[in-house]
Amino acid sequence: MLLKYVRICLLLLFTGTAPLLSAQNFYDPNTIQEIEVYFSFSNWDYRMDTAKLGDGSYIMADWVKINGVQYDSVGIKYKGNSSYDSTFAKNPVHIQLDEFKDQNHQDIKDIKLSNGYGDPSMIREVLAYNLLQHYMDCPMANFVKLTINGNYIGVYSSAENIGGKFCSDHFYSNKNAFIKCNPTIVPGPTTKSNFKYLGADSTDYETYYEMKSDYGWNQFLPFCDVVTNTPQSIETVMDIDRAIWMLAFNNVTANFDSYSGVFAQNHYLYQDDNGRFNPIIWDLNMCFGAFPFAGAGSTSMGSQSLTQLQEFSLSNHDADPNWPLIVAVQSDTTLKRKYLAHAKTIFTEMIEGGYYVTAYNNFRVLIDGAVTSDNNKFFTNAQYQSALTVDYPSGSYTVPGIGNLMEARKLYLSATPEFTASEPVITTPVFNTNLPTYNSTLSITVQITNAQSNSAYIGYRFDIRKKFEKLMLYDDGAHNDGAAGDQVFGANVVMAGTSMQYYVYAQNATIGKFLPARAEHEYFTLNCLSSVPVLGELVINELLADNSGGEKDEYNDTEDWIELYNNSTKVLDLSSIYLSNIASQPSKWKFPSGTKIAPNGYLTLWADDDSLQVILHTNFFLNKDTGFLMLTDGSTILDSISFMNQTTNVSFGRYPNGTGSFIPMGITYGYVNNNWPLQVSTSIKNALSAYPNPANTQLTVTGMQGSFTIYDGMGRTMYKADHSDKQIHLNTSSWPNGLYLLKNKEQTIRFLIEH
Repeated sequence: MLLKYVRICLLLLFTGTAPLLSAQNFYDPNTIQEIEVYFSFSNWDYRMDTAKLGDGSYIMADWVKINGVQYDSVGIKYKGNSSYDSTFAKNPVHIQLDEFKDQNHQDIKDIKLSNGYGDPSMIREVLAYNLLQHYMDCPMANFVKLTINGNYIGVYSSAENIGGKFCSDHFYSNKNAFIKCNPTIVPGPTTKSNFKYLGADSTDYETYYEMKSDYGWNQFLPFCDVVTNTPQSIETVMDIDRAIWMLAFNNVTANFDSYSGVFAQNHYLYQDDNGRFNPIIWDLNMCFGAFPFAGAGSTSMGSQSLTQLQEFSLSNHDADPNWPLIVAVQSDTTLKRKYLAHAKTIFTEMIEGGYYVTAYNNFRVLIDGAVTSDNNKFFTNAQYQSALTVDYPSGSYTVPGIGNLMEARKLYLSATPEFTASEPVITTPVFNTNLPTYNSTLSITVQITNAQSNSAYIGYRFDIRKKFEKLMLYDDGAHNDGAAGDQVFGANVVMAGTSMQYYVYAQNATIGKFLPARAEHEYFTLNCLSSVPVLGELVINELLADNSGGEKDEYNDTEDWIELYNNSTKVLDLSSIYLSNIASQPSKWKFPSGTKIAPNGYLTLWADDDSLQVILHTNFFLNKDTGFLMLTDGSTILDSISFMNQTTNVSFGRYPNGTGSFIPMGITYGYVNNNWPLQVSTSIKNALSAYPNPANTQLTVTGMQGSFTIYDGMGRTMYKADHSDKQIHLNTSSWPNGLYLLKNKEQTIRFLIEH
């Protein structure tokens, strides 16, 4: 069994797994990046101040060098609110590499640099993200030395931009509702981005939230309604586990420039393809008590003294309607115990265990020279050197030394009834086999003590893009669990994938317990019995070498693709298999370790020459005019195909499926080839699109012009209308699982319903 880290992108496709993507070098926390900016004019600071105070536009730098790599015509501007001032020599900076020219650095286009204002340690933001990454998806962060026109401006913290790429990397799509939760007016105690339901008019929300996607109010308002008015249904509209991790982190680390503070701000929401909103924390430069305003009711800033920060209650805002998410969690018995379990995990690992001090000291060693030579920083070298243990005034309040705050907080939390209470004990789960066959029935047993007998369950899934399902564990003697009441719990589950991700949860009257402790962010993985493919078992089944307006990858890009098919009744492990588009280079692209394909299953790859994208993106394109593909195990050619003169949006596939010769056909991405009649247009204006695919309870259709019809797999009409809208949202919760066709005069779109 392997423990997998969700924050590093592991994508389970329809039929298998693919392995982890390493962190990009630019955000390596163990190195300081160097960025040089050059303007051909000397009054660059005046121009950037003018733009910041005006329309917020970018100023074009002649070039920017990132660790010596030069990019020309780059957008630069100042950013920030309280951390920006036209009199500062060191302001926060936003670098947009593609503002004036299509370019990126390691697939990064946005670079956001924070100036350390209000933080004598210069480490708060990077340290906080370093802790948070263990528990939920969050930006990567490190340090940058910035030079402009040859002058060293200083050392900055650099945090990954939260945008479409971030959503694709972590949630495997970027086309759904995406919302920045920050007041767009001057903050005050009544200004909160707190998910409170304000009614059915979206204009009532626009001063508290910024819609970053093309649409989303029709999704966000019902979400707020559930959080505020029917919180018992919150798990249907929100990834509540991520939300609980967010709240637990904010509380333990006294991070109040956040949802848990006075403005309930500094987070994003992204709605994944399961219809659940996912919270994303950002802007951690005032973590560890540097923003001591926790809020109280709707009118008070809730300013906290150092002692109050050190002894901040785990249940703060538990009945305050101005923080409806906290109320929803604290008022539900199970969610509250999960919150306490997560808070205790963060406390135990990061605070009580001393991880934060070790990380702080390592960062100090890394940046010491860069900070000492930074003459534009907001504190003295002496203050920087003692920032772990000394408190410093900052305007109307005092910024606590990180260690002063957290060591006292450690004493307080360790003595609370919630953390001193005995927690459930869960032993390692045992399966009847550690190498199950595909679609076999698994028996799981696990010993659980000091827990309520009706509280234990296993969370499991077979696809990382899906939510965890919950299967109750029983100690009744009827679930292969031994004798009733012996504290050995059991259940059965069908191994419906090439691997299963799972965790165990139980609770008692006070607190819950997860195994592994960082679930759902981390989890165990059980793999199916598999074998290496031999000749005839794995074939190239279909390809599309000229994709225009059709299937899109997780980055919402229309790319060419390749479909493989498993002709055998075994799970095939592709870890030692290669794919190439050049006969003389048979090992051009190797499948990531752990990639598997189910019996009689399909596996699709994106041929876009983009190795920096998440998973199963080859390092080559398809050539529609004179193309070639070859599968090999390193010595034996398993399959190959030559093709030429491919037509836009017409795939080239085997018919019959898996064994026949290649012919042009209607697209059957990821499913059986059946040679549907071709309906092709090489130039379709406002092309139809339907997503998500597969859909669950809702289907979004875009690009309508006139009438269109949706048929089920039997040819029955499921929906027919004449629309001029840019998009519509259809409720598909009652539609049976299966294949559907969306047709108008020019196009046929095929999609699945999977409940």
